[in-house]
Amino acid sequence: MPRVRRGLSVSTLALVILFAAGGTGLAAPPPPPNPSDSEIDASKADANAKAGEVGRLTNQLAQAEQKLSQLQDDVELKQEEANKALVDLQTAQDAATQAENDAKAARTEADAAAAAIEKARDDLKSFAAASFQQGSTVGSLSAYLSADSPKDMLARAQLLDAVGGDRLNALDRLQQAQTDKANKDAAARKAAEIAQQKQDAARQAKNGADAAQAAAVRAQDGQASQNTQLEKNKSDVEQQLYAAQTKVSGLQGQRQRYQDWLAQKKREDEERARQAALASAGGGGRPSGGPAPSGPAGSSIEAVIARALARLGMPYAWGGGNASGPTRGIRDGGVADSYGDYNKIGFDCSGLMIYAFAGVRSLPHYSGYQYSAGRQVPLSQMRRGDLLFWGGPGGIHHVALYLGGGQMVEAPQSGLRVRIAPVRYGGIMPYATRLVG
Repeated sequence: MPRVRRGLSVSTLALVILFAAGGTGLAAPPPPPNPSDSEIDASKADANAKAGEVGRLTNQLAQAEQKLSQLQDDVELKQEEANKALVDLQTAQDAATQAENDAKAARTEADAAAAAIEKARDDLKSFAAASFQQGSTVGSLSAYLSADSPKDMLARAQLLDAVGGDRLNALDRLQQAQTDKANKDAAARKAAEIAQQKQDAARQAKNGADAAQAAAVRAQDGQASQNTQLEKNKSDVEQQLYAAQTKVSGLQGQRQRYQDWLAQKKREDEERARQAALASAGGGGRPSGGPAPSGPAGSSIEAVIARALARLGMPYAWGGGNASGPTRGIRDGGVADSYGDYNKIGFDCSGLMIYAFAGVRSLPHYSGYQYSAGRQVPLSQMRRGDLLFWGGPGGIHHVALYLGGGQMVEAPQSGLRVRIAPVRYGGIMPYATRLVG
């Protein structure tokens, strides 16, 4: 009998040990990787550095865009100056053409004056010939004394007066014609000279304006090229930031899984010790009422994300959305009304978050209040399920749900639909809000 009891006791102890080892349902799996603090800190530092670089490039790009806008204004100004110079040149060319026509008219008049001079000279020659044919000095006393009768003397007196008047008239006409010709020649030369000066000045101004416009366009093109390069650099660094943040999230996830494993292993060890103590005290079997294993970490967040993704493609409706689903939008008296949001069934950005977190957290229908509804973490530490916000000194104007890998789900704006999009870092708030975990 003692031998039988001893064998039974050994069998019972073996069953207790076997049950303790495998019958609890809490056996811990092999430990997952546990990144060191230095690895996590280094990844955070890298992500912070990339975030700082994105911020620096964003500032540079903003300054470059402002400069490009100024250069565009300068180009438009130079274009107007070039237009003015073109008008002035056309006006000067018209004036030069008119001056040339005036000069031609003056030359025609001068030629007429020259003909008048020749006529006056011919008249003077005729007068001289007439005097010579009379055989006397015009106007001398002998012309009167040689008369044969009083009647002849009177006729000669009348002839002398007429000849004297013709001579004087001929001389006057000659002098006047010479004066007119000189004046008209001088006026024509002066008009042509002034018109040429104006045309040269206008042409020089036009060339200068064209050169200034070309220089402004070159400066604008050069700045546009710089902006394109800055955009590319910013995009590249943003991709590096996404990768760095993903690495941080991955390492933190590994650390969290390792800590969960430690906690599970601790519970397993405690349960084994308790069952061993009961077995050694003569008990046996598994005690009732033991702690049930907890649900997997992040299950609530996955439910939140699943609810948000289930509404992809729903229209944006300003003021729309609640915990039960999409609702009709409301009037805003502005942009939303112009898109007819008040006639649409859908979500706005904060309404989508209310629906996604329904059953987990109750949220107000305002992104500014949602920003302070949970624990705020730096963007370098954001993880799947965090809320991202955009705004500035005037307040917050947009919220989205981070999906990880640089992607987010959002109800963007009037005229668009609920969608998945890359995270936009322009105007993003420095902290993400964590509502779960």
